[in-house]
Amino acid sequence: QVQLVESGGGLVQAGGSLRLSCAASGSTDTIYYMGWFRQAPGLDRQFLAVVNYTGTDSYYADSVKGRFTISREDAKNTVYLQMNSLKPEDTAVYYCAVFGPGLPLTIAAVTGQHNYRYWGRGTQVTVSS
Repeated sequence: QVQLVESGGGLVQAGGSLRLSCAASGSTDTIYYMGWFRQAPGLDRQFLAVVNYTGTDSYYADSVKGRFTISREDAKNTVYLQMNSLKPEDTAVYYCAVFGPGLPLTIAAVTGQHNYRYWGRGTQVTVSS
């Protein structure tokens, strides 16, 4: 079992920045890839970014590429999402998740929320115009 706790959300003006953190505990030696998703009211959960355990391999959704950066500090079992140039449409609850073991490392697989085994409870990000 892995437990995930997100933090760092809040209210920010458009154009501002936030850094989200996700701390993992439990069976962290089973974690290989970790990802960030978000869900706005009335919409499906959306993939944002994923990173491997060394932080050397990452992939981003087109909607956030160039504005968001995912990173990982393995010694602290923590993954981060640096969000810059925030827009009102970035308003959502942000979740971190652990990619399921034994799954193929394809773009289709890592962007699918159903392939993530453990989830945090989320942190609210609100961007005002």
